[in-house]
Amino acid sequence: MSAQYGRWNFDGSVVGDIEQARALLSSYGPDGEEIYSSKGISILLRAFSTTEELVSKRQSLIAASGAVITWDGRLDNREELLSGLDGKVTITDGDVAIVRTAYERWQAGCFKKFSGDWAISIWNTREKTLLLARDVAGVRHLYYSMEGNSVTWSTILAPLVYGRRLTLDEAYIAGWLTSFPAAHLTPYVEVQSVPPGCFLEITSSRCLARRYWEFDGGQRITYRSDTDYEEHFRALFEQSIRRRLRANAPVLAELSGGMDSNAVVAMADLVTDKDSGKARVDTVSYYNDGEPNWDERPWFSGVEKRRGKTGLHIDSGSLSFEHTSSGEIALWPGAKNGASPLVDWMRLHGHRVVLSGIGGDEFLGGVPTPLPELEDLLARCRIRELARRLKAWTLVQRRPWIHLLRDAIAGFLPLALRPSDPRRQPTWLHPDFLKRNQPSLRIDQARLTIFSAMPSLQENLGALDRIARQLAATEICSVYPYEKRYPYLDRDLLEFLFSIPREQLVRPGERRSLMRRSLRGIVPDEILNRKRKAYVIKSPLAAIAREHKRLTQSNNELVTGALRIVATDSFMKVLEEAGQGKEIPVVPLLRALALERWLQSLRASGFLNGRSVQISLPEEVVTRLRSASSTKPSSLISTGV
Repeated sequence: MSAQYGRWNFDGSVVGDIEQARALLSSYGPDGEEIYSSKGISILLRAFSTTEELVSKRQSLIAASGAVITWDGRLDNREELLSGLDGKVTITDGDVAIVRTAYERWQAGCFKKFSGDWAISIWNTREKTLLLARDVAGVRHLYYSMEGNSVTWSTILAPLVYGRRLTLDEAYIAGWLTSFPAAHLTPYVEVQSVPPGCFLEITSSRCLARRYWEFDGGQRITYRSDTDYEEHFRALFEQSIRRRLRANAPVLAELSGGMDSNAVVAMADLVTDKDSGKARVDTVSYYNDGEPNWDERPWFSGVEKRRGKTGLHIDSGSLSFEHTSSGEIALWPGAKNGASPLVDWMRLHGHRVVLSGIGGDEFLGGVPTPLPELEDLLARCRIRELARRLKAWTLVQRRPWIHLLRDAIAGFLPLALRPSDPRRQPTWLHPDFLKRNQPSLRIDQARLTIFSAMPSLQENLGALDRIARQLAATEICSVYPYEKRYPYLDRDLLEFLFSIPREQLVRPGERRSLMRRSLRGIVPDEILNRKRKAYVIKSPLAAIAREHKRLTQSNNELVTGALRIVATDSFMKVLEEAGQGKEIPVVPLLRALALERWLQSLRASGFLNGRSVQISLPEEVVTRLRSASSTKPSSLISTGV
């Protein structure tokens, strides 16, 4: 995971803020620095090595054609790409060398060929064109800002925010309060993110966004037996884990009592046993003794015993709305960019990569719903099969078949004809805010269409979009940067899961059917047969009560109230009801409190005036900036062209 930054002044004037970017990004790239500078443009790369190739092969910014390429990523299909590059690069070359050669051959067409997690910028020196692109799932960040006569971009938000007068983005706030904001948004109107699966083509006169990848809605995989599906899934899951164990240091895997994380750890152990030289896998587990229905320790402790290795255990029982432990102002709501037990442990043991189980629930049938299957049958007018499946699901779910059919039909209806879910749209939002931001508030409620991809694929793409939005709202730690990898978001694995019959994933009375069948003998039976984990509720309610007390004792007006985001009286009433044990929409309330705390911190520091935000540089960055002029980059390329 390397940090990129660049600025292009269209009129050719000197780029004056490169030293500030160097100071802000120094902690994100401890393994070296390269700078390219030419007339009107400067590009910075701070290296952070997570694979052996990156350690042994220093990135070169310049391709044979003169294009300047900065790459932050992990390329998963190296062998496949090499077969089409006529021996110009070899398997011993680093990812960036393969990427450079692929661009020279296919130009912007290379993006659809890259499988993995990545963000890239390409400055075409001949045509004076800038390309910005990132991976299909949006795992890597890439922000940009168009300012009249210039464009600035960075994989870290800070260089595009500090010192600038910006405007709070209501669409982002609306998405934050009800789900997650659209993946191309940031809290600031003037700064956006490259959409996942897209690339931007920027010239001095225009900025065009183009999608380079779409999942094939016409691709269907059908086998004669369950065994064939199981073998195919197992091979792809093992490949996904193997790709994410390509690392130059021990890998840390999140381990809970759930099936997703256990499957990742079990398959990782299998891969390391097969492949000599793979990184050691350690584990980190979270527990909460205050939650009577969420005691994960017996589950992950059993796995640790079988592995013969105890991992890091972190108490997650204390939920706080404080943003950082360092006193530094957060750049978005909910950010916690300070020291933590996880960061301390990783620094001590040299971990640079964390494996996460995000995506397993969404794509492997963690939620036992029949709707995608029923919607597919409706779209194909397979009435007899629909009746048979309705009967099977009715017996298991103990719901009238007409209710299941109604829910399946509702997915095709316009949003105006569907009842609003009060759990999704809180009653305490200000009426003006509601009126202005309906699309962002209902971002999760897209309408299914009959004359396009199958409804189950549309549902899967919606789930992938939700994950991309979640990842977009996740910060990168500056105290000790590390790379998160997601085995369930592997592109080849997703293509397979999106192309097989829905009944392979979920069957009446049998959630995660394919996963359970495929991983028997790899994942312990007690994990495979465990019921769904309970939800954490006690700690969030306690945090809400503490924050309600703090807000009540304060004489200051709610910032969210002053900005007409929430209706203050209604909001405070819901907080009071939470303290009384009444049923409330917990997640939106937690989000609103995190937003309020963030806005209060901006106001207290003098950085917020109405909806206008201007955040000053942190003192430690100012100090770093003063000494930056005497610190030379490890590689400096300067041209007068």
